[in-house]
Amino acid sequence: MQEDHHPEASATPPRTVLVVGAGGFIGGYLVAALRRHGWHVLRGVRSTGGKPAADERGCDLGRMFSASDWVPLLQDVDAVVNAAGILREQDGQRFEVVHAAAPLALAQACVECGVKRFVQVSALGVPDDGEFVASKHRFDEELLHLPLDAVVLRPSVVYSTSGSYGGTSLLRALAAFPGIQPLPGDGRWQVQPVAAEDLGEIVARAVDSPVRGVYQVAGPEPLSLREYQRQWRRWLRISGERMLQVPEWCVSAAVGIMEVLGRGPVGETMWRMLRRGNVADADMQVRLHSAFGARTRSLSEVLATVPSQVQDRWHAQLYFLAPALRISVAVLWLLSALAGWLTPAEEIERMAAGSWLQAVGPVGFARLGAVVDLSLGLWLLSGWRPRAAVVAMLALLLAYTLAFALALPVLWLDPLGGLAKNLVLLPALAVLWVLSDRR
Repeated sequence: MQEDHHPEASATPPRTVLVVGAGGFIGGYLVAALRRHGWHVLRGVRSTGGKPAADERGCDLGRMFSASDWVPLLQDVDAVVNAAGILREQDGQRFEVVHAAAPLALAQACVECGVKRFVQVSALGVPDDGEFVASKHRFDEELLHLPLDAVVLRPSVVYSTSGSYGGTSLLRALAAFPGIQPLPGDGRWQVQPVAAEDLGEIVARAVDSPVRGVYQVAGPEPLSLREYQRQWRRWLRISGERMLQVPEWCVSAAVGIMEVLGRGPVGETMWRMLRRGNVADADMQVRLHSAFGARTRSLSEVLATVPSQVQDRWHAQLYFLAPALRISVAVLWLLSALAGWLTPAEEIERMAAGSWLQAVGPVGFARLGAVVDLSLGLWLLSGWRPRAAVVAMLALLLAYTLAFALALPVLWLDPLGGLAKNLVLLPALAVLWVLSDRR
């Protein structure tokens, strides 16, 4: 961010701003920038069921459709920043609700409570791109018709050297692919990425500004997707710039599958936005400087100021390995369940002969273990609370290892792995537990 002035410390008590969507990728950078500018920030987040932090306020946009739902959160609040959003509709969340109906109720509550400023973080694009953009733009228009001091910011692709989420994580992973760099299509599509830190600075200035209207926020000039990827690969210090062009139909098929499954980093709207080109108007920088006294930096400028570390390469290159590990572990548990059911009873009795397992009914023990293995394998594949599934697998594997080590120690020397493979599986499950934290 090229700044023309720095906020000065004030002797007056800090003003309070409520940031809705503070728990998201972009929201964190907005909170940090507002705090640097001296604001007392209340973070509006969805409740996780635990005790909220002192600066947290519960905001469930899927339920807060009335201004009265928001009034209690606006006591002593001077400004509101709305950065809430969803990339696709799932788990009962709908674009119209999260992007339009609930924010409109919030804005109406701001009018009632006399909140002085409302900053809406929208999205750069056109309604034809899909309901993700269309729903945000519908609210943008309604917001500016309210008797409220409001401004709308429409950022392009938002990235940061300190982290990534959704589509930017995927693009960084593709840039870090070993040996060759897969590229959607021929990489001709234009993007105009903006650093999350620059967006945060502009939001912080917009909260203090009397400016109204709609402002696009993007980097100083468009880049082809090919060049965008090339710059990230160089920043990650990964050798080789050979690119593999993935046919558009292949990417479209993958996006379609992700859309049907309701998961994955890229939905139909993002894919349409990318192919159309996500770029700002030519006078974007001039308007930003005139309104907020700031300009955004180019990707090359941002990457030149922050050196990459080994952790950045780990994150990018583990992106595809994490789901591969999850699937392979789940398949292993399903195969174990199959073996527990198909192994003949006499074979199980023979293996347990002479051990304490013989006294507990080894066949029934094996069949019960198969049911448990099947349940855990399907649980992990479902994607629901994956960390809990991994913890259950760890506990079961430890129990298996201890039980068979005492009952059948000869399995340690089994030429096909036997118990020895658990020495690899236990840390692999621990790694999977860490990688299952996707936010």
